[in-house]
Parts: sequence; structure tokens; C-alpha cells
Amino acid sequence: MEMLRLEEVSKRRRNPLGQEVDILRGVSLSLAAGHLQVIIGPSGSGKSTLIRMVNRLDEPCSGRILLGGVNISDLDPLILRGRVAMVLQKPYMFEGTVLDNLQRGFAFRGLPLPGADDPRIASVMELCRLPIDFLPRAARTLSLGQQQRVSLARALATGPELLLLDEPTSSLDRPTGDRLGETLRDICRMGRLTILMVTHDLRLAGRVADRLAFLEDGRILEQGSAEDLLNRPASAELRRFLDTPNEGVE
Repeated sequence: MEMLRLEEVSKRRRNPLGQEVDILRGVSLSLAAGHLQVIIGPSGSGKSTLIRMVNRLDEPCSGRILLGGVNISDLDPLILRGRVAMVLQKPYMFEGTVLDNLQRGFAFRGLPLPGADDPRIASVMELCRLPIDFLPRAARTLSLGQQQRVSLARALATGPELLLLDEPTSSLDRPTGDRLGETLRDICRMGRLTILMVTHDLRLAGRVADRLAFLEDGRILEQGSAEDLLNRPASAELRRFLDTPNEGVE
């Protein structure tokens, strides 16, 4: 079943000189339910703008974005964000304990708060490889890698259909990033979630992606399996991107 479809999505913005600049140019992309789609590309290619539009933190100038066949412009943003969760590049912890943070999504929706013994809390803690005895700890005292996992658990706690990840390992060391990648892969394999992720980390992309898309200058130039794109790039642009030192490494 198709979870997400972008149809000829374009975005323009005015630069500091007042000139209109194309950020995205007719982007089309589809994502099957239960799959993990990764988008790679150089800085400034439009990756973060694209992912922000999927839960209406930004709006396209033209084109359509369909979630389960429904145009997201027809959905109330609060309802949409209950179905489409987003984890930002740098984790933000609210004041209070880890449990307080995991309860935030429920509080925002006016839902009863799950307690420490709630199966939903235990489930996301296990999925994100967080010890259950972290629940009473002050969230802001955790390491950056632990905070990133709490941020992921917080996004998963309310049961979204689609998870958006913007450079999820950029602030993490390689072993911590690898463990987070394994967690994401496991979640998808269990059939519990569909994930759309943008990253510079080509190593991570190769390890976790079901499908890979290469975005440059606001256009998707190639898409297919991670093995094909990373090992047999068809376009000069992707070959140049892969050959540029540090371009694909955090």
C-alpha cells in the first residue's frame, strides 16, 4: 500500500535581494507503507524544505502531497501531525523527566497521559533501546545520543503512521549513529511505521534504506535501491556528489 506520494511539488522563496529562487522544482516521489525512504543530496539542495512540507511546516507553491491518497492540504495541521511525526536534527528536551517528555504528545492532543507502567511507554522505550529506569531521570541530563533516542521515542509514543527524520545522526558519533540506524531499520521491519529521512550520512543511507533518492538543485535526479545509487550512479551529478570529500559524511 502506498503511504505517501509527492506529485510535481515545487517551492519558491524570495532571497535577501527580493528575488524569487526555486527551492524545489517539480519533485515527484512515492513511498510504500512500511518502507524506509532516504533522500540524499548536497547542502542547499532542498532536502529539509521537502521534508518540512510533508507535515505542513512549510507549504508548496504548486503540486500535491498525498497521505494515504488524501491531499494533506485538506487535513487540519494538528490532525496531520498526529499521523505524521517529525524528529528534528538537534533533539530538544522539555524540562522534566524522560516520562514527562514522552507524555508531551498526548498532552498536546488533550489525551490522557500514559503512566510509567503503560504498555505504550514500555514499547517505545524498548524500540529505542532506552532502559526503563531512565523514565524518572531528568531528560536534559542525558547524553546527546540518549536525548536523540528520547526524541525518537516521544515521536513514536502516540502511534504515527509516518515518521520524518531530518539528519537524525548529524550530532552523533558513529557508533551511536549506527545504533540509531539499527533501531530505525528494526521499527520498519516490524511493520509498525513508514519512515522518510534526509541525511548527508551515506554510510547510514546504505545500511538502512529500502529506497534512495538523490536530490540536487531542487530536483530528484535519481532514485532506486541504495546499492544501485551508491555503487552504480547514472548521473554525473551523483557521481560528483559521491566523489566530493566530506560531502556525504557528517
